[in-house]
Amino acid sequence: MKKVATVVFFVLFCRGLFAEQIVKEFSFGDTKKQRAVVALKEALPYTEAKGYGFEFFTEKNVRIDRKSKHLFSDKPFYFSVKVPEGNYKITISYDGLSDKPYQSTVRSESRRLQIENQEVVPNKCVQKTFIVHLKDPKISSGGRVELKKPREQQKLDWDDKLTLEFQQTNCISAIRIEAMSNVTTVFLAGNSTVVNQEDEPWASWGQMIPRFFDAGVAIANHAESGLALSSFLSSRRLEKILSVAKKGDYLFIEFGHNDQKQKGEAAGAYKGYSERLRYFVNEFRAKGGIPVILTSTARRLFDQQGNLVHTLGDFPDAARKVAAELQVPLIDLNNKTSIFYEALGVEGSKKAFVHYPASTFPNQENALADNTHFNPYGAYEIAKMVLMGIKENKLVISGNMVDFNGFDPYHPDDFKTWYWPPSLINSVIKPDGN
Repeated sequence: MKKVATVVFFVLFCRGLFAEQIVKEFSFGDTKKQRAVVALKEALPYTEAKGYGFEFFTEKNVRIDRKSKHLFSDKPFYFSVKVPEGNYKITISYDGLSDKPYQSTVRSESRRLQIENQEVVPNKCVQKTFIVHLKDPKISSGGRVELKKPREQQKLDWDDKLTLEFQQTNCISAIRIEAMSNVTTVFLAGNSTVVNQEDEPWASWGQMIPRFFDAGVAIANHAESGLALSSFLSSRRLEKILSVAKKGDYLFIEFGHNDQKQKGEAAGAYKGYSERLRYFVNEFRAKGGIPVILTSTARRLFDQQGNLVHTLGDFPDAARKVAAELQVPLIDLNNKTSIFYEALGVEGSKKAFVHYPASTFPNQENALADNTHFNPYGAYEIAKMVLMGIKENKLVISGNMVDFNGFDPYHPDDFKTWYWPPSLINSVIKPDGN
């Protein structure tokens, strides 16, 4: 393996516009003593006292070469740094091995895809940059987001650390973490079809889409399982978004599955659902932001003749009508996902959902047959549908897309050629609702 440069972590803590900027520097191996430099001569677990380290007992998967000053691993590992809420630019510099190419996948927080199967050829260096959004439950005007207990309280998305998950092979020569205030933030409001799913084999489009944007866009996913527009409001999630949103940011709104279950006089697609959609749009516009309405992803249900059955009633139509009325960009996921399922067919469409025999994953005693929630392949394909919607609406952020050449739901990517290395965090807990 060729000699590589000292690995350096720069962590910038921004606690306000005029606050002191703190820089921490980490290096691997034997280095000259310098002020504010921490030499990591071995892989040590995270501690609150240090504010950095390896997590989930994966330090055993990492080798630090003190002489050549690099980190190497061919197994999954997690590294965390304690930082406050905000957007962070992550720059990872890879060094090629001397004898063979390798591939690296990097995810952040709750399995957000950031780098996908990045190839690094022998004796070459590759640098990749992306944005990670960190959030906390506190609201600046007072109070907190009402997190679901214990589900959300245990998620990496809501803790006080920035966690990076490294998969496949990694020979790292440098990593930089910088607080950023000038990137466009895309906030996501939705349910379990949007949320950053913590456990394999569930996944949603919201955690796949960061992979397709450059360092000019941050994806801030505030979706959560089981929520309707009303419960998103009552748990103060829209209030949280509005407290940190700035002019020019986006709010993508996808609801319907759980709104459909509500009862009472105000319930219904053209009543409470439509009224709350208007409220979301108007409140975000008042902040100078750009709202986008998405129709709900279709459920997988075929009749005996093999025809797709539409189960969401008037809710997709109501979303289309509100978008037209308020002149809001519309991404018709209900239509796009329906075409996608039909293109895959009755049996083939199971490949996009959580359909697995018993014991496919650790702790999975029973077979899984979930026709609402997606696996990583299905979530990845739907993320591409969202990207197509962004292009079709000619949104400014389409200029920040990377590695995306379009998508046709009539001709989806081949499931057999798609690869997702499973995360180690996997309790196989079925999501509590949509």
